[in-house]
Amino acid sequence: MTDPVPELADRAAACADRLLDADRVLLASHIDADGLTSAAIAAQALERAAIPFETVFEKQLDQDAIADIAATDYDTVLFTDFGSGQLEIIGEHEDAGAFTPVIADHHQPADRDTEFHLNPLLFGIDGASELSGAGASYVLARALADTADRSAELCSDGGMVTASGATDVRADNRDLAALAVVGAVGDMQASGGELHGANEKIVAEGVEAGVLETGKDLALYGKQTRPLPKLLEYATDVHIPGISNDENGALRFLDGLDLELKRDGEWRRWSGLTNDEKQTVASALVKRAVSTGVPATKIDQLVSTAYVLPEEPVGTELRDASEFSTLLNATARYERADVGLGVCLGDRDGALERARKLLRNHRRNLSEGIDLVTREGVTHEDHLQWFHAGDEIRETIVGIVAGMAMGNEGISRSKPILAFAEKSAEGDAAENGQEVKVSSRGTHTLVRQGLDLSTVMGEASRAVGGDGGGHNVAAGATVPKGKEDAFIERADEIVGEQLS
Repeated sequence: MTDPVPELADRAAACADRLLDADRVLLASHIDADGLTSAAIAAQALERAAIPFETVFEKQLDQDAIADIAATDYDTVLFTDFGSGQLEIIGEHEDAGAFTPVIADHHQPADRDTEFHLNPLLFGIDGASELSGAGASYVLARALADTADRSAELCSDGGMVTASGATDVRADNRDLAALAVVGAVGDMQASGGELHGANEKIVAEGVEAGVLETGKDLALYGKQTRPLPKLLEYATDVHIPGISNDENGALRFLDGLDLELKRDGEWRRWSGLTNDEKQTVASALVKRAVSTGVPATKIDQLVSTAYVLPEEPVGTELRDASEFSTLLNATARYERADVGLGVCLGDRDGALERARKLLRNHRRNLSEGIDLVTREGVTHEDHLQWFHAGDEIRETIVGIVAGMAMGNEGISRSKPILAFAEKSAEGDAAENGQEVKVSSRGTHTLVRQGLDLSTVMGEASRAVGGDGGGHNVAAGATVPKGKEDAFIERADEIVGEQLS
C-alpha cells in the first residue's frame, strides 16, 4: 500500500499495531467539524478492523475530562483532533497505569511526549495548514487497514482482494478521504482557495477512489443550496459594491443577465446551472467587480478549488465540503455530536433531518452574533482587537462569529480578533462563573507575517492563571473571570512582538 503521507508512515503503523493489540478502545474526539470527521474516520476504521470501541466527545479536553476518561475501564484510549496539547495531564494518567493513549492530532504538542503519538508537527508538517485532525485520523485509518490485512486474503469488512493484489477502496479505507477533506476545509486549511501539503495527497487518494471531485469554481459559500440571489448577496469575502450585502442589488444584477435563472417561479441554484450559464454569471460578476474598483488581488479570490463529494445528491449540503463542514458544526456545537457523527457515518434519514434543523438554528445564531458584534463594535488595542459577548453569544460559536465579522465596518482584517464569552455551566469553575472562554481568529496573511495565535493564547492565558492553545490562525483559551484586561494586555504585547 502507498502511504498517503510517507513522513508519518512508521508512527502511524506503530499506532495501528497498538490499537490492534487492544481488546477494546475508547475513542474520544473534539466537537467541531474536524473533530467529528476525525471520529467518524476512526470509528469506521476500528469497525472494519473488528476492534470493539465506544465513542465520546468533549468540548474541551481539560483536567476534569481526562480524569473522567481515566475513570473508565478502558485500557486503550484513542484521542482524535485533540490530545497533543494535553499530553502533560494525559501522561500523568498513563504513568499511573490508567490507560495507554494513542493520539491522532494536529495541534501544538505539549513538552511531554508519548509513544503512540501521531502528529504532523512532529515530522515537519504544518498542522495548521497542511494536515488537519481528520487528516491525521485518515493516515491512521490507512495504516490500520494495511496492518490488519497485510497477510490476509480477505479484508476484515469482506472486501475481496483482486487478482493484482489491490483491494477495494473500502477495504483499504481510501473511501474515508472525503471525510478527511471535509475536516480540513472545516478547519480553515484551504488557504488561498485550495488545500496544500499533505492534504493534497489525501485529496488525490479521494479522487482516485471516486469519492472526491475537484475543479476551479466560483469561491462563494452555498453553491449547492442557496438560491442565486442569496448566494451573491451573502458573498462578502470579496465585497462587490451593489451586490454584496445588497438584496435588491443582487436581484438587479441577475435580472440584467440574458439567462433563464428561474424555474417554475423559483430561483435556481449554482449547482443546477450548466457550465455555459456559470461562465456567463462569473464573467458578469468579474466585470462588475472591475467596474466598481475592486482590487485585482481581491478579484482573483472569486475563483477557488471546489471539493465535491460526487456520491452525495446535487443540491444538498453534503455534496460540497464547505457546506458539509458547516452542517457538522451546527450539531456538536449544540451538544448533538451524536447527530453529526451519524451523518458522517451515512445516516441520511433521521440524523440528516435533525442536522438540518440544527443548521437553521446555527445560521440564525451566527447572523445574530455577527449583527451584535458589528453593531456594538470592537475595542482596538495597538496590535489586536477584541469584544466581550458575555452570555449573548454561545461560547461554542463565538470564535466562528469573530472570524466571520472580520472585515465588517469597524472590524479590521489587519489585526487578529479576540472574542470573550461566558462559559456554560460545566464543571465547578464554570458553574460558579469563575471562568471565561476566549477565542481568537487571524488571517493567513497575518500568519505569513509571523502571527501565531497558539503561542499568543497559550502564553497570555497562563500568565493570568488560565490555559489555552490551538493553531497559528485560530486558537482558544480559558481564563479566570476578572482577568480579561490583564490577558488582553499580555496578548497584545505578544502579537506586537510577532508582527514587528
